[in-house]
Amino acid sequence: MKFTKTALVASAAAMSLGLAACDSPAENQAEDEIEAMEDVRDAQVDQMEEAGEITEDQADAMDDQTDAMEEQMEDQVDQTM
Repeated sequence: MKFTKTALVASAAAMSLGLAACDSPAENQAEDEIEAMEDVRDAQVDQMEEAGEITEDQADAMDDQTDAMEEQMEDQVDQTM
């Protein structure tokens, strides 16, 4: 299973729109969901690397991309809450 950058950006946009009027508990929940999504993607990248579908360098690049997306999504949540 592969993630596309477009799908992740769309998910982030939907989350930020859906959470625009939420309070602090909702912000915490949103951040927990972002963390969970990051964990899922990290696991998928690890599986792809172990299966030989991608190289270690590609996995590292995808991990860096995941971290950057997580930070961007958390910043969006922080700005809208």
